[in-house]
Amino acid sequence: MPTTSEALITLEDIHAARERIAGTAVVTGLYKLDTQRMIAAGFNVPTTAEIWLKAENEQPIGSFKLRGAYNKIASLSPDELERGVITYSSGNHAQGVAFAGRALGAKAVIVMPESAPRIKREATIALGGDVVLVGPASLERKQKAEELVAEHGYVMVPPYDDDFIIAGQATCGLEITEQAPDADLVLSPVSGGGLLSGVAAAVKLSGAKAQVWGCEPELAADAQESFRTRTLVEWKGTQTTRTIADGLRTQSLGERNFHHILKFVDGIITVTEEEILEATRVLLLATDIVPEPSGAVTLAAALFHADKLPTTKKVVVVVSGGNIDPTLREELLTAEA
Repeated sequence: MPTTSEALITLEDIHAARERIAGTAVVTGLYKLDTQRMIAAGFNVPTTAEIWLKAENEQPIGSFKLRGAYNKIASLSPDELERGVITYSSGNHAQGVAFAGRALGAKAVIVMPESAPRIKREATIALGGDVVLVGPASLERKQKAEELVAEHGYVMVPPYDDDFIIAGQATCGLEITEQAPDADLVLSPVSGGGLLSGVAAAVKLSGAKAQVWGCEPELAADAQESFRTRTLVEWKGTQTTRTIADGLRTQSLGERNFHHILKFVDGIITVTEEEILEATRVLLLATDIVPEPSGAVTLAAALFHADKLPTTKKVVVVVSGGNIDPTLREELLTAEA
């Protein structure tokens, strides 16, 4: 594995991660968006490209985050597992660490924001995670986790800025290259950058022809600004917490992730809150996939911003998770078009 922030993971690292997580994380399905179902559900079809949905909601915890969390924790020594692991997360990575910790016999402590959806907090506790609550800013939970590491000797399992995490998430990209070798565009959500950096690395290192773009909310567009300026920038927590996409509220890309993104990613596009909610409704009403808003940003980009993306015949959009708040789900299912 790389030992510096500038070093990049290799294709061998990704294949090793796939072997390590086999039997725990599943190979998720790739499904074509049925435009006739969209029309029947009352939606317009604003693009002629084939859209294929990579359903990471099919993972045991309902999110891609299990890939990286399990890869990281499974790489630890027996002594490190005995010390226990800790992370900071708004929800999906929390569940991944709790799941992996229980499976591998390690205590798992999770620092979560008080604003995290109740469904994600309860699921983390149900998986055996010891939850510590802090304020809404991503830096607050990171600082609290570091304090607990210093106090108790836990092993940190970062949510994105780690080579084992990136390699684990990259297995999603490897599957895409095998399931859709003829795709010419892959869209991934981006927050801290674990999924985007991993998917892009896998696609490019495998020799696939597809471009890889990141997608994020306009209200939390620090990654796009970092990519555009080629300088790692940080947004305030009061800015990023405005978006409905609770999994994409991170204030800055991770340093390692930033280096991978600069190397392997072709562009980053933003979408509005209205577009995120509409794409979530499309998935709920016109597919068999249950998404959370963070997982619908990619479909929002494909549906509403095709003019800003590369011309494509076949695009794969990563639906990164399905842990949607039940109240929001009901509101979207009953909302008028």
